[in-house]
Amino acid sequence: MSPGLWDPRCKLVLNIVADCQTCHSQVWVIQCSPGARSGSVMRRSPFGVDICCRKGSRSPLQELYNPTQRSLERVSPPWLELSNTAVLHQMRRDQVTDTCRANSAVSRKRRVLTPSDLKHLVVDEDHELIYCYVPKVACTNWKRLMMVLTGRGKYSDPMEIPANEAHVSANLKTLNQYSIPEINHRLKSYMKFLFVREPFERLVSAYRNKFTQKYNTSFHKRYGTKIVRRQRKNATQEALRKGDDVKFEEFVAYLIDPHTQREEPFNEHWQTVYSLCHPCHIHYDLVGKYETLEEDSNYVLQLAGVGSYLKFPTYAKSTRTTDEMTTEFFQNISSEHQTQLYEVYKLDFLMFNYSVPSYLKLE
Repeated sequence: MSPGLWDPRCKLVLNIVADCQTCHSQVWVIQCSPGARSGSVMRRSPFGVDICCRKGSRSPLQELYNPTQRSLERVSPPWLELSNTAVLHQMRRDQVTDTCRANSAVSRKRRVLTPSDLKHLVVDEDHELIYCYVPKVACTNWKRLMMVLTGRGKYSDPMEIPANEAHVSANLKTLNQYSIPEINHRLKSYMKFLFVREPFERLVSAYRNKFTQKYNTSFHKRYGTKIVRRQRKNATQEALRKGDDVKFEEFVAYLIDPHTQREEPFNEHWQTVYSLCHPCHIHYDLVGKYETLEEDSNYVLQLAGVGSYLKFPTYAKSTRTTDEMTTEFFQNISSEHQTQLYEVYKLDFLMFNYSVPSYLKLE
């Protein structure tokens, strides 16, 4: 039985964590009601005894796959809650693996990654973390957290770091800045994580932020003028010059236009997650979700050993793009364009277990 094929009649009753000598494996014991499948699931951790049994403090990878008794005592009831969390994240990992395997012709067009493909992977040497940032999925706050984690005392409160400073590339080190051997070592030894969001909600969020805010003149000039020129008949000279009034329908038409995809890669704010973070080439140990952002973020911080004094910033963003808002934006998109747009983001929907939105009228 695989946690990726979870039977609702089953429950996890025990998570047997091996000691350091056998920490490269762990067993989940599943108990099911009559008629459902049951049994034990053996999983291999993605690291060997050489990493597990090193002297000194434990790495986030060890805490994720082989939690200490100290970790277990932090939650109540300890075994059940921690084990349910472990199963949840194993299911998310399995979902990515299964999607990559089922769509290998599309997802693995490129067999080998180059260092330039790794510019979204932020490295924290001190806590052995690699975070792939995805714009419009709380990446500003996670970059702030990474600055605190890598700042060695320079920062203590992530919310004291201005948003624009969090996006200065020199403030964080990314994986593409390392040599090939150093890259391979970190990919093997560090805990790799990313955060994802419902693809069309993320897309509407990007549109609202980049094309409806008057201060984003750089996006208006770089992309808005191009979209207006290609997608708007009888555009005024002012619209062609400013590009500051792009309609969502025009934005969608631009995204599904084959010329756009041949011309250059999408901007990172609307690029697919599988193209930004390469989850079919890089094994992510933890996939966090925007829908459970605070919970998943604090779990990462707990694994990194900083959860007692560093928490994910909590504040309600009044301008946040919601599912209801996304539904409204798609009302004026034709079923043909909806279908074509879904095909562009289909792997993100499948890989991260997002169902087809009920408001879509797919052909």
